[in-house]
Amino acid sequence: MKAFALPKSERISGRQALLDLLEKGKGGTAGCLRFKAAPSCVDGDSAVSRIMVSVPKKQFKRAVKRNLLKRRMREAYRLQKSMLPFPVDILFVYIGREVLPYETIYNDMSEALERIAAMRDEQNA
Repeated sequence: MKAFALPKSERISGRQALLDLLEKGKGGTAGCLRFKAAPSCVDGDSAVSRIMVSVPKKQFKRAVKRNLLKRRMREAYRLQKSMLPFPVDILFVYIGREVLPYETIYNDMSEALERIAAMRDEQNA
């Protein structure tokens, strides 16, 4: 698999996986993103980080805008996922009030991934 790809195996799917993440995860915010992260529930040596991306319909009524924001969030994660040195499940929720440019989302994603990595360091200390 290519280093910058985001295959189906790196996406959270299924009700139970989401419920486990919401129950066991620790959260935070970074700019226009809210995140919830928990150690990966996938067993085996091939454990990878998995994500789920959400944009609230209440905030953005048009599907075109929601899809644009989700695409930007996935792209920002895809390019920076190497910042996570351990497998983790993450839920990203867009909390901005307007459609922000990709550069802003990229920087906020970078900040979120740094905070998630720091959470793991705090647990090990």
